[in-house]
Amino acid sequence: MITSLLVANRGEIARRIFRSCRELGIATVAVYADPDEGAPHVLEADCAVRLPGAAPADTYLRADLLVRAALAAGADAVHPGYGFLSEDPAFARAVLAAGLIWVGPSPEAMAAMGSKSAAKRLMAAAGVPVLGPVEPKIATEAELPLLVKASAGGGGRGMRVVRQLSELAGELAAASVEAMAAFGDGEVFLEPYLPSGRHIEVQLLADAHGTVWALGERDCSVQRRHQKVIEETPAPGLPPALRAELAAAATAAARAIDYTGAGTVEFLLAPDGRFFFLEMNTRLQVEHPVTECVTGLDLVALQLAVAEGEALAAEPPAARGHAIEARLYAEDPAAGWQPQSGTLHRIEFPAEHPARGDAHSAGLRIDSGVVDGSTVGVRYDAMLAKVIAWAPTRAAAARRLADALGRAKIHGLVTNRQLLVRVLRHPAFLAGELNTAFLTEHAAELLPATEDQRELPLAALAAALADAAARPGPLPAGWRNLPSQSQVKRYSGADGRELTVGYRQTRDGLVVDGHPGVRLLAATAHEVTLELDGLRRTFQVARYGSRIEIDAPSGSVTLTALPRFAEPLVEHAPGALLAPMPGTVIRLGAAVGERVAAGRPLLWLEAMKMEHQIAAPVDGTVTELRAQTGQQVELGAVLAVVEPAASAASTGLAESTAPTAPASSVHP
Repeated sequence: MITSLLVANRGEIARRIFRSCRELGIATVAVYADPDEGAPHVLEADCAVRLPGAAPADTYLRADLLVRAALAAGADAVHPGYGFLSEDPAFARAVLAAGLIWVGPSPEAMAAMGSKSAAKRLMAAAGVPVLGPVEPKIATEAELPLLVKASAGGGGRGMRVVRQLSELAGELAAASVEAMAAFGDGEVFLEPYLPSGRHIEVQLLADAHGTVWALGERDCSVQRRHQKVIEETPAPGLPPALRAELAAAATAAARAIDYTGAGTVEFLLAPDGRFFFLEMNTRLQVEHPVTECVTGLDLVALQLAVAEGEALAAEPPAARGHAIEARLYAEDPAAGWQPQSGTLHRIEFPAEHPARGDAHSAGLRIDSGVVDGSTVGVRYDAMLAKVIAWAPTRAAAARRLADALGRAKIHGLVTNRQLLVRVLRHPAFLAGELNTAFLTEHAAELLPATEDQRELPLAALAAALADAAARPGPLPAGWRNLPSQSQVKRYSGADGRELTVGYRQTRDGLVVDGHPGVRLLAATAHEVTLELDGLRRTFQVARYGSRIEIDAPSGSVTLTALPRFAEPLVEHAPGALLAPMPGTVIRLGAAVGERVAAGRPLLWLEAMKMEHQIAAPVDGTVTELRAQTGQQVELGAVLAVVEPAASAASTGLAESTAPTAPASSVHP
């Protein structure tokens, strides 16, 4: 029997596992790298063990340190979570060799599926339809496009789409570097790329007594950068016969390797209805909550029961209703999905509540690794939370989830929240018209500016009035001796748009420059109620230095208060490329003095487990290269300088008349 469990992971999944342990009466042990010393998962555990260092390779990817931590804390079992070493058979063997219980499949089963290329051959022998792989040395134009994938990983890391054979060698090398950084294994392989397929996966749970449950399928087709964004179960629009075939294929895959524990078999569903085995994840998936919502099961509790040798019932419970999960990331979709780092001042969702399972109820669940005040760094994934909604129907679940995301208060970082809301309300999504290119196909509707331009003027007015209400004084906010003189405040929106708010209080009430129909009903430092053309609106206002977050039922707006007098600007050389985020330089792609074309990669940064390409914004010459491989750089640091070809022409270097380059160009 398990009495104390060490979770060899961090963040959201560690907290999720701890929650089940508390309900079962199992003591919990956390591990943490130095940047996670005050993280929520550390504070919630009964005991925590430090892994000295900061980089994953020195901490969460060190099997010897994790086993030593379990023994030191008196744990009798280890749960690997997902990511890091969760699918490493050597880690599982080390845990077992230390006399500890491994909460997962056998090392032999993990090894069989650990190399995705080898797993394809194994599944083909078991009669499961497979796609590829393609041998790089003999790849042809007819096989394009191709997808480079990391053999040992997932989550979109180490993945590249190749559309020209001339790009193949470079993309293989780049994917290998990224895979090594994320998983400690640089092996990659090729398979055919189907841009309009659907990503369907089947959740499995198996015991050591021969029982294998297929717990329905999930559709994970809405993706960005080959990473899942929205997952749901059941997959919309699948014929019953196809559901049965998918379940049978997944079960056959598990039986072929004597699988035990929780696992997921992933398939690519082609437009013509054929499906192909992609990989088997020998661990708990990020999206497991949607399966829990429709089955009523606790998959973590069942993992622990299986690890203790318990037998599953002959059949799993029947699924009911529909569940959808949205992954909330600290990233800017409008800026190439650029990850964000910094302080998350506030994260608050509508209250969680379980579904009653009837035709009128809906449930909401939040799984998160952060709390108010958490620091989001650059060493780990940028996911802040998983927001999950259950309802009797798919349409009701989508509406519930969109509303919960829209009403959330998320202060301090740019997120993909508005993108998620737009997807959940998009007619094509609601119609079940899904494929892995969904975000690309509907980019025009899903990726506009972050903020609704119609909201900005009123939001800025609310910010100004809240600021005035916060300042003590005997006179009403905005009062002036000269009635013609307005109080003026300046703000900038997230897109750089500048707004000027002019208002004054008179004996007849508030007068707003340019908005004669606005009435002020109430104002405090944190809440402002306005009436515009008979419509009453209440704005919640929070200020963090110069950053102001305004929340209202119609949406959220972020503003930056501008000083009354412009501050001196820090000037950089024309063509300077600035670091868009803190990170580590992992490769250089050019040298000083080299002529480069616009879009040519100059260097690569590694941040938040992803590789980010810094490219030349214009044709020109590299006149400075200040970054070196392995160097840690801060946000805004000058990485390189590209002198535009137009400037070079005056010195005889070129004859182009290209315009001056913008500060930087980032491509994940």
